[in-house]
Amino acid sequence: MHILVADIGTGTQDILLFDSERAPENCLKLVMPSPTLLIGGQVRRATAARLPLLITGVIMGGGPVSWAVEDHRRAGLRVLATPDAARTLNDDLEQVERELGIEIIPAEAADKLTTCRDYAHVEFRDFDYAAIRGAFAAFGFDLRPDALALAVFDHGAAPPEISDRQFRMDYLGERLRRDRRLSTFASWGDAVPEMMTRLRALADTATAQSGLPVIVMDTAPAAVLGALDDPRVAAHSHPLVVNVGNFHTLAFQFSGGHFVRLFEHHTGELTAERLSAWLRALAAGSIRHEAVFGDKGHGALCLDTSAAPLDLVALVGPRRALLADSGLPIYFAVPHGDQMLTGCFGLLRACADLAPNWREPISDALAGRVDRSLW
Repeated sequence: MHILVADIGTGTQDILLFDSERAPENCLKLVMPSPTLLIGGQVRRATAARLPLLITGVIMGGGPVSWAVEDHRRAGLRVLATPDAARTLNDDLEQVERELGIEIIPAEAADKLTTCRDYAHVEFRDFDYAAIRGAFAAFGFDLRPDALALAVFDHGAAPPEISDRQFRMDYLGERLRRDRRLSTFASWGDAVPEMMTRLRALADTATAQSGLPVIVMDTAPAAVLGALDDPRVAAHSHPLVVNVGNFHTLAFQFSGGHFVRLFEHHTGELTAERLSAWLRALAAGSIRHEAVFGDKGHGALCLDTSAAPLDLVALVGPRRALLADSGLPIYFAVPHGDQMLTGCFGLLRACADLAPNWREPISDALAGRVDRSLW
């Protein structure tokens, strides 16, 4: 079986074509610019051309694309957006109109403008199946997977009176209290919780584009789950696994092979000293949600406050070098010899939990028990 796996971040989208007859080292892989970078570039080209902007599509990752849209408005240029696409900038559409000066228009009105050369038309989406198929085709490979497994980071659509940071922590806590396996953050495309709007949009987009079964998952726990495929991490009884992403840092503490607590923060708010202090508190079981939240982070969740020895801090993520000289017992995890694909391997492990009939072929392939022929 073939599963197209994509871990979609802020800087890159990391793509793996899993083949159940290949060891991971022989599977095809791509590390390409993220959709938010690519679409942000389209917006900036419209700004340079001094064209008004028409935005359609769905909610997607913000960051570079949001900054580009805001700069377009600062340049005195008009922006029209459909409601679903405008939620990329803020779930509160009144605030999008009031504070950013973006004109929200119905999808039907936008459809009539897409062929108008007076506007630069940009479609918001986190996944472009045709582009990925084209990339494989450029190397003579006809991409025909049996399923898709995709990950993005999702704050969720918080009610106006609730902080999106608190809303996400409540969601993480609810899932982990129900099921301590990190695959609890993965869902079939038609079963994504309604409040996780970005994940739902991703699933809908991928299903419409491909017609294939789709599994989606949050990027942060996917990366942590993938790190557990590193033999040294897997053999440790109480590893602390840290995903230092471009925007968010998330750490999971394990004890006796089970999840016990986590904390999540904004990477841009952290120094090596501050992050080290939070990780020491996490291992000690003394970390508190209110303290992390008050430090502009998302918060912490403790299901067990028993201290764990701090003798392995497994790092993954594009900004993992932040802790390189921290004095902590750092180990740069490299599951299946490829740090960049860590989230993809976690996604595959989640697929094995969600689809029992996939469990054996995924487990056998990731264990290297198959590799019948070369391409």
